[in-house]
Parts: sequence; structure tokens; C-alpha cells
Amino acid sequence: MTADAVRAARPRVAHLPHPTDIWNALPAPMLLLDPYGHVALANSAAETFLNMSQPQLIEKGWEQQFPEDSPVRALVDEARQNRTDIAAYDLFIEFLGGRRTRADVLVGRLPDRDGWLALSFQPRAVTSLVDRQMGQQGAARSATGVAAMLAHEIKNPLSGIRGAAQLLAEAADRDSRELTGLIIAEVDRVRALIDRMEGFTDTRPPSLAEENIHAVLGHVRMLAEAGFGRAVSFRERYDPSLPPVLGDRDALIQAFLNLVKNAVEASPPGGTVTITTAFRQGFRVRAHGTGARVSLPLEVCVIDEGEGAPATIADHLFEPFVSAKRGGTGLGLALVAKVVGDHGGIVEYDRRQGRTVFRILLPLAPDGR
Repeated sequence: MTADAVRAARPRVAHLPHPTDIWNALPAPMLLLDPYGHVALANSAAETFLNMSQPQLIEKGWEQQFPEDSPVRALVDEARQNRTDIAAYDLFIEFLGGRRTRADVLVGRLPDRDGWLALSFQPRAVTSLVDRQMGQQGAARSATGVAAMLAHEIKNPLSGIRGAAQLLAEAADRDSRELTGLIIAEVDRVRALIDRMEGFTDTRPPSLAEENIHAVLGHVRMLAEAGFGRAVSFRERYDPSLPPVLGDRDALIQAFLNLVKNAVEASPPGGTVTITTAFRQGFRVRAHGTGARVSLPLEVCVIDEGEGAPATIADHLFEPFVSAKRGGTGLGLALVAKVVGDHGGIVEYDRRQGRTVFRILLPLAPDGR
């Protein structure tokens, strides 16, 4: 077959994508900088990464997102001064406002455009999220073993202790009845703790079905407003076009209820707890074991105005018995991690602009977009 015949046999593309569409479809955050260092273009991923729209970046400048000693500023300056391309890998980047991340940073010159630079970030979030997911699964397995042991070794004798205390109370004087009442109260408290831990012992796969995530979140909000969340305000920012999630309704309600309760307890009096949903097109992670790339486009965030977790435990929040609250058991977030992991999703903790963000990423139902 001749070359002309091969070209003639190729299917014709009716309309080529517009360059702007291609630019915005790039998954890596990218900025186009003019010779003066001003932003000329920013793609959609860059707007999300820098938490600023393209008009804001053009008006205020990209540098305003980073402190004076930021390695990103230094790399751009070096590339401009030395007229060379630069790549730095696995940088720890801090934003003004306290947000932190890890990313590869690439600064490249534009051919035939003297002084123009392309600044690109390759966030390490996917790698860290996978690592965190594995850690969460390990924490969940650890909690499962501990819970099963405690349920077997402790919970059964509690009934005998409580019964004996009740019998003693019947024949005791007033002072002794106070002591037996204390025994009964403490037994009930320990039993409640064991009941919570038994949520980890069920290793059966969840019963998954198509669920409307907004119906789940609406139910959680109603429960919160009727009980523990009366002292705060709730705000919802939902993407109304979200397709169904593949999930276990009861388990999802329990997980989100734990997150919302955590946010309410962390909020100042009269504070606001914000719940958001969004569709993150193209977000994929590599599944553990199979190596297949799994799409996790459905995002749910629970945001509060509290002070956040101490830095010493921030990386261990989803492990059992780790808690920043006085008297906390450290099981609520561990249970969230287990439920999300059972659904093939990921949960992460972050601080953004003085607020605490718990973000959950979940897969869609098979017929989702």
C-alpha cells in the first residue's frame, strides 16, 4: 500500500480540539510566564493547585502564593538568570497560609520566545495518597486484630462484673451504693468503647450498591443538626451533577457522621462546618496488588474552622488510639479510614487557609461517567 493510500485510509477527524481545550486538559498544573515573570496563562490544574483563578494569577502574580525563601521562586529565578531548563524532584513546598505539599517542579524555556518560561508542577499527592492508603489499611487491620482480642477477652467478663455490682448495691448502705454505682458506670463506659471497636472486627466486604452521595450527606446533616451539631452552622456546596457512588449506605453514613462529629467538636462556638462535593475528572491511583489504575473522581470534603491536629500526630490521625481530643478514644477517624478503604477510596487530612479539611475520594458506580 502506498503512502497516499495509507493516508487516505486513515479516519478523518472532523474538528481538531482548540488549543485552549488541550491546555486546560493537561493534568499537570502549568503556568506560562512572560519575560517579566508575569502569568500569561494558567491551566485548570494550576488554578486548582494554587487555589486561584487565572485572572487572579494574572492580576496578583504567582509569587504571592509562596514565601520569599520558597524553592519554587529560587528555581524560576535560576532558570531565568542562567537561561537554562531546570527540574527539581520531590520538593517540599509551603504556601503562604500554611498549606504544604510535595511536588516535582520543572521550569522550561519556550523555543523562539526569548525570556518566556513554562512553570510546571507534578504533585506528589498521588504517591503520598497511595502510601497513606496502604498505611490506613494497615492501621485498619491492626485495629481489627486489637478489637477482636478485646471483644473476646474483656467484653464477656464485663457482664459478670456489672451483675455482681448490682447485687452488692441491693444490700449496701448509701456510701457503698455510690461505689457500686461508680463500678456500674465504668463498666458501661468500657462496654461502649468495646462496642465501638467491634466495628473493626467485621472483615466481610461491604454490600455495595448505587447510592446518591448527597442523600447520604443530607441524612448525616439532619442527624447532626438534631443532636451534637446544634451549636454550629452547616454550609453545603454541592456539585448537583454528580453520578452515583458505589457504596454501602449504612457504612458511608457512619463514616461521614464520624467526620462531621469530629468537625463539630473541633469548631469554635458558633462556627461553621462546610460540606462540599466535586467531580475530579482524571484523578486515578494505582491499586495495590493488581497495578491497575483506579479512578477516584468523586470528592467529598468536611471542613471546619478549628485549630487542626497538632503537628506531632497529623500524620497518624487515621491510626487507632491516636486523638488530639482530651478523653478521645482515637477510634472515630480509624473507623473512617477502614470504611473508606473498604470502598476502594482514600481519605486525607489537610490544613488550608486556617481551616481543617478532611477529603474523601471515592469510585463511582460502574455506569457513572
